[in-house]
Amino acid sequence: MEILRKFGRPVVDNFSVDQLTVDVREHLDKKRYFIVIDDMQTDQWSSIEAAFPQDNVVSSRVMVTTTIQSVANARSSSNGYVHRTKRLGDKDSEQLFVRKACPKKYLGYMQPESKEVLKKCDGQPLALVSMGQFLRKKGWPTGPNCEDVCRNLSHHLEQDETLERMRRVLLHSFSSLPGHGPKACLLYFGMFPCDHPIRRKRLMRRWLAEGFVETQPSSTENFNTLIDRNIIEPIGMCNNDQVKTCKTYGMMREFILLMSTSQDFITLFAGNKVEHKYVRRLSLHHNIATSGSCSSLDINLSLVRSLIVFGEAGKAILSFQKYQLLRVLDLEQCTDLEDEHLKDICNLLLLKYLSLGETVASIPKDIEKLKLLETLDLRRTKVKILPIEVLLLPCLLHLFGEFQLSDKVKITSEVQKFFLTEQSSLETLAGFVTDGCLGFPQIISHMKNLRKLKIWIERSEKNTNFTDLVNAIQKFIHDDKEESNDPRSLSLHFDACTENILSSLKAPSYLRSLKLKGKLLELPQFVISMRGLRELCLSSTKLTAGLLAALSVLKDLQHLKLIADELEDFIIEDKAFPGLLHLCFVLEGATLPTIEEGALPYLISLKLICKDLVGLAGMKINHLKCLKEVILDHRVTSETRETWEKAAKEHPNRPKLLLFNPVDESESVPGDSSLASTTAEREAMETFPTPDGALQEDNIQILVKQISSAAPEKLNNSEPISKDELNSSFNNMGFSEGKLGLTELSIVQNGKVSSYTH
Repeated sequence: MEILRKFGRPVVDNFSVDQLTVDVREHLDKKRYFIVIDDMQTDQWSSIEAAFPQDNVVSSRVMVTTTIQSVANARSSSNGYVHRTKRLGDKDSEQLFVRKACPKKYLGYMQPESKEVLKKCDGQPLALVSMGQFLRKKGWPTGPNCEDVCRNLSHHLEQDETLERMRRVLLHSFSSLPGHGPKACLLYFGMFPCDHPIRRKRLMRRWLAEGFVETQPSSTENFNTLIDRNIIEPIGMCNNDQVKTCKTYGMMREFILLMSTSQDFITLFAGNKVEHKYVRRLSLHHNIATSGSCSSLDINLSLVRSLIVFGEAGKAILSFQKYQLLRVLDLEQCTDLEDEHLKDICNLLLLKYLSLGETVASIPKDIEKLKLLETLDLRRTKVKILPIEVLLLPCLLHLFGEFQLSDKVKITSEVQKFFLTEQSSLETLAGFVTDGCLGFPQIISHMKNLRKLKIWIERSEKNTNFTDLVNAIQKFIHDDKEESNDPRSLSLHFDACTENILSSLKAPSYLRSLKLKGKLLELPQFVISMRGLRELCLSSTKLTAGLLAALSVLKDLQHLKLIADELEDFIIEDKAFPGLLHLCFVLEGATLPTIEEGALPYLISLKLICKDLVGLAGMKINHLKCLKEVILDHRVTSETRETWEKAAKEHPNRPKLLLFNPVDESESVPGDSSLASTTAEREAMETFPTPDGALQEDNIQILVKQISSAAPEKLNNSEPISKDELNSSFNNMGFSEGKLGLTELSIVQNGKVSSYTH
């Protein structure tokens, strides 16, 4: 209806969509048009697409902007293109901020440090403009420093009229979330420090423990909603291309703090004071809460449901006898927790989530009191021996660490009854160390709900018989047709003396994901015949050509990661790896396989993590018709990077070239070898293969649909467009300056890029 009004056509309110479509189509017939639809929030394109005639004679375009990834994907389903814009870089951010914040008469004045406010704005043009105008009003650069403003930014965001537009945008992002669940899940991000990477699965398990969601699928749905709407951003990816770690960006982080603290949803202790006496969720950040200050705090801890500590907690906070309603306890990065505190923790009968850190060395048997515990994370601890009482917890779903059962453990009749009657709820056991002796191998075969299993196998002088272990693994991977699609995952770490265990495993077998780390001379037979295997990670000193050839026939395989010191010469032949989407090599040597035409027909991501890579190393990517990205080790030489940039430009898809740098280790866990890189690093090093390099845009998603094949006449004749002509064209279409929020517009004319900045 609005498009028709822009055309000057009469519109009746009770017109149907079909009638409106016909009217628009009739008006546009045989006309050249450029239509911009700004900020589409739902998938309306499928309803209105028919209104825009496709004509190969004249040139027309429809551009849609949206902040929602799924809307962009739906819009590009037929002959469309999705362009995900980047935020401004450091240099452009500073220029925009200074232009808005500093009066001309003070341009020569020594300007104060603006790093803090630029960090808060995080490359967002609206935030930079708003903060610039706010500081200009306060008298910057001779007025308050940026550090002082940022210290009270939540207060300014709530009160100051200069920040009203930015506040409305942030509030709309929050209020448009569907239902209470996603809103509560978003506010929970306020529990974590700024720029702290947050593990996705850790976060979702805590949402479940808090009661924000009732099921795992609901938790996943809420997380995906926040990612889809670009409210939170991924900073690390798993081998299967799922989000591994995430964080909130600058101003959204401040808005979350404002909303969560003003509604008494969470309470932060980051400045030696707590505003509320009664708190439900308490977060302590980085050694601010010393024992001296905490002892005098007037806080009623009996109502706290969730507690997370970064750094030193202090005696008052660690007095767990004061807590009565605690459900989530995250002490993974608490530096003054001691083993003696665990006795009181075992009396927190409502506890559902417990994560402990490196200061803990043993788990008491009293943990059997925690009948409601669902998640126990011991990966950062020094715990090597696990009491059997942990495995007898009736509600325990997820157990993480690297431990074994004591030699003194006896499988009593009570233990046998617990497992034989299928009382165990355990879904994740990642994982345990075994030498084949009594213990885990005899127990896991009775865990009927087990879906993820991680095992470290060690040979000892006491025992050389791994029959029980082989039987347990065989039962776990057995292909039961009635449960053909459950997400079973197995990770095996073994030494050279125990590799015969793999040859003992037989078909039929089924797994969704498999990781093997050890000396691998050939691919085990059970892997070759395995059904449903989508993700495979192999880590060995040397990977042979025969092993790689056996991999190439796995039809269900979508994600493959190969880690080795040496890779034998290998040719990936025509029709090899027919379903592979992601291929990753992590190599010490720079030998790469040769790819024949017709191989890897659907590959979209190629990762080559090898610091000694020289040029293309004989790899031709033009055969990979669906390729969208190539990721190289950040340590490769500039010559190698330039060679790959040239190859990307010459590829029909023009895939992105990224440099890989490991993610911040503050949220990583021992043994975690998944590929990840921070968003900032990825954006800073991302190369778009356009003739004049990468372009800068603000944080919206722009999607362009090509209706027909040419541009306006000047573009056809390769004549440059002046800035005045460009402004006139936009004004004729009804768009005033800044309407679309663009900071730079670039037009491609026969391979050349012209940029216009306002």
